[in-house]
Order: sequence, then structure tokens, then C-alpha cells
Amino acid sequence: MSKTWLITGSARGLGRFIVEAALAAGDNVLATARDPGRLDDLKAVHGDRLASFMLDVTDMMAAQAAVEAAVAAFGRLDVLVNNAGFGHLAPFEQASEVDFRSQIDTNFYGVVNLSRAALPVMRRQRAGHIIQLSSVGGRMGTPGMSAYQAAKWAVGGFTEVLAKETAGFGVKVVAVEPGGMRTDWGYNARGNAPELLPEYQASVGAIQQLLQHYVGHEIGDPAKVAQVIVDLTRRESVPTHLLLGSDAQHVFNQADAVRRQEAEAWADVTRSTDFDGTDLSILARLRVD
Repeated sequence: MSKTWLITGSARGLGRFIVEAALAAGDNVLATARDPGRLDDLKAVHGDRLASFMLDVTDMMAAQAAVEAAVAAFGRLDVLVNNAGFGHLAPFEQASEVDFRSQIDTNFYGVVNLSRAALPVMRRQRAGHIIQLSSVGGRMGTPGMSAYQAAKWAVGGFTEVLAKETAGFGVKVVAVEPGGMRTDWGYNARGNAPELLPEYQASVGAIQQLLQHYVGHEIGDPAKVAQVIVDLTRRESVPTHLLLGSDAQHVFNQADAVRRQEAEAWADVTRSTDFDGTDLSILARLRVD
């Protein structure tokens, strides 16, 4: 049986690749975007299997209306892909409050809004997949990306909790965490950078230099990422976090090793705050799964 998808940020970049992959798999798609007219060429090819919807993911009422539109058009909602998002490179001190908040609202609260709207439908169906398009940046810190990565870290934590809450009634939640992909994300991220204060040249300036050489030569193929996402929706068992791309694996391993080394180096201080003589056998009953 074909599935029904709701995909945010569908007009360009990875979102459009996901729309195309879902349609190629024979599924129905409600593709949302701020400018849904950019999807008209796909609608001309795929007819009634593709519907479009104007959506600002930061608007909770609009998120609810988008879910209702998907159900009205296709009778159910099987897959939600929270893809809409953007990042701007700037030191935290030099980032405007408006831009910082806009990144948090889009990258995190957009995910919250659509998930909140979709969950009652999927719970009643006792089935569904919620795919959060996060980033390897949700597991590491990159100078200049404070707003974007703070949101992605939040998406990762939100996904872990949601996946545990919904597992009992058949709804699967995954945070997909790609590395760099050949979309326009990198161009947009570096295009709004302010003139750096001298003190940030060594940190954020180094990332600016890296992006100058990396943007346009990213390792990740968005078409292959989109196909992995389609494959996830066909699986009964899915991971809570899924890194995609050799670069994502590489930098995650580095970041994780640093955290482990730091935790071990400070382990005595960590344990020093326990009450003296505490019975630690209780720890055997604490679970994270």
C-alpha cells in the first residue's frame, strides 16, 4: 500500500530530493514550502499524487492545517519529514537576537510544531514514521554555528524522548544526521556572515576559510540521502540517530572521543559530589533505554 508523506522545506535542496524520491517509490506527498509554486513542475508530472501547501513551520496553527490538508487529500498520514531549516555563520556575540531566534524557531520549534500536529493522527492509526532532518552538528560544536547547532542538539534530545514515548503504539521517530551535502545550504550559511571582530578570527574565521573550500565539494549526495529516508519508512526497526556521510562519521568520532577523554579526566570530581557512604546499588536500576 502506498504511503502518505508530509514534507517541510520541499521547494529546494534536500527537501525537494525527498519529495522526488517518495513519489518515485509510488507514494503520495503533501509538499510544504513558503513558496509552493516552486513545486508546480513536479505537480504537472505526478498529478494527484502530489499536493502542495504554503507553510511557515514556526506557526503552530499552520502546522495543524498542513496535517489536516494531508489527511483530507489522501486519507491518512504515514510519514512526516521535518526538513525545513537554515543556518547562518556568525560568532554568537555578533549574531543579532532576531536572527538567532529565527534559527531556533525554524530548526527546533518547527520540528516541535509539526510533530505535535501529526502525532494524534499517527497514534490513532497506531503507525507512522517521523523523520527529523537534523545534522551531525547536533552532536558537536562548530564555532560560528551557535544558533543552528543549539537547535539541532535540541532536536536530538527531543527525538530520543519522543521515540521512547511513541514506541508502544507503533510510531517510529528518527533523527537523521547528515554531514555536508551538495545543496545550497552552505552558500546560504556563509552568505550572511558579518565582518568578524579580531578576537574571533582564530575560531569562526577558520570555519569561514574551511567553507570557502568545502562548499560545492561536499561529500554527501542528497539524492542518496533521500533514498535512505524512503528506505527508513519501509522498516519496522529504525535507529534513533542515524549519521549519514563519511564526514559525519569522522567528525562525530572526533567529538565523541574528546567528550570521553574529558569525562574520564574529571571523573574524580564527578563522583566527589555524592553523599559519603551512598549505596550505589541503586544505579543498577537506572535505565536509559
